[in-house]
Amino acid sequence: MRLGLISDSHDNMPMIKKAVDLFNKEEVDLVLHGGDLISPITADHFRPLKKKMVAVFGNNDGEKLYLVKRFEGIADFFEDYVELESDGARIALMHQPKFLDSLITAAKYDLVVYGHTHQVDIRKDKVLVVNPGESCGWISGRATVAIVDTASMHIDLVEL
Repeated sequence: MRLGLISDSHDNMPMIKKAVDLFNKEEVDLVLHGGDLISPITADHFRPLKKKMVAVFGNNDGEKLYLVKRFEGIADFFEDYVELESDGARIALMHQPKFLDSLITAAKYDLVVYGHTHQVDIRKDKVLVVNPGESCGWISGRATVAIVDTASMHIDLVEL
């Protein structure tokens, strides 16, 4: 299974469109969003996704009820953290990396995805850890997303 990883889109509509176009072109099976979508109007730009999205709320997502409402049929939202299984791979998705070291040490997961820092972080130890960076490009100047193959745990970082 191929996963599209995105985080910290922060209302940058042109970059959201680029990410959605990329995920559709690459035929990912599922999109994971590491939080900070920000505005419910971003749903209009995520709506063309051909596959389902799972998202966690970020610290800047203030209008949570309306985000959930606008994203009906596009994404399922979770508060801070969610565990998933995809093609036999055990995955943890969260916004803030509060318990990142504990999750790595426990080796309960094959893949841990997070956001919040706006910095790309890709490392393989006991588990594959990925922060795809910020898709908005507002802070780092780089708008990035990632695609992971869960069978091989190969990852491609893509600049939008």
